[in-house]
Amino acid sequence: MSRMRKPTPDKTAPRGDGLTDALVPTAFVTMALLNKIGAENDLSLTLLRVLGILWDRRPRMTELADHLGLEKQTMSGLIARAEKRGLVGRAPNAVDGRATDVFLTGEGAKLVQRLHGQMQQALAPLTGRLSATDQRQLQELLERMLDDGTR
Repeated sequence: MSRMRKPTPDKTAPRGDGLTDALVPTAFVTMALLNKIGAENDLSLTLLRVLGILWDRRPRMTELADHLGLEKQTMSGLIARAEKRGLVGRAPNAVDGRATDVFLTGEGAKLVQRLHGQMQQALAPLTGRLSATDQRQLQELLERMLDDGTR
């Protein structure tokens, strides 16, 4: 993957925050790779996010919608389409029978594993520039940065 050359600094532009200036292009590159992998697998970015969330949890529909910032109706349509493809299932919540849980099917879990491998391969040219120690440190820092205290 080619990197764009850094432009000549504009003396009139506000000075950037080094961390922000590093995180934003990193997010853009990551999102571009996710979009590409999603397109190759006929998956929207939102459905990729849903599948990633469902990898290690079984949330209620309302929790999933809230987490993604989607309306209940939009979430229901997205899950219905994924359900038709055999990727997810729905079941009554064990504690509150009025609520509906969403979960990965066996087929959905296989797809998530394949997608994870594709993403690792796509990121390898970038992450491979870091030593194993630096990779572990970056992982720890990113996890700490995103930790919401629920782990």
